[in-house]
Amino acid sequence: MNAPHSIAPESETKADHDHEVHDWRMSRQEVLIVAVVLALVALWAGAVVLWGVPGLYLPAVALVPVVWLTLLAISRT
Repeated sequence: MNAPHSIAPESETKADHDHEVHDWRMSRQEVLIVAVVLALVALWAGAVVLWGVPGLYLPAVALVPVVWLTLLAISRT
């Protein structure tokens, strides 16, 4: 018997929900995105280990031209 606060019909029981299977497989594109992000984080961590604090902010300095060009491109539209 279901608890009074339950909104499930009488015919459904907890056993009905015990065998639900979730498909957590990722597509090839999702795997590629995760791999690239993990590789960039690993390279960043390696830079911090190799160069210390300057390795922490070097990626930000390197991305200044990219952000500048992106802002320039979106402001012209």
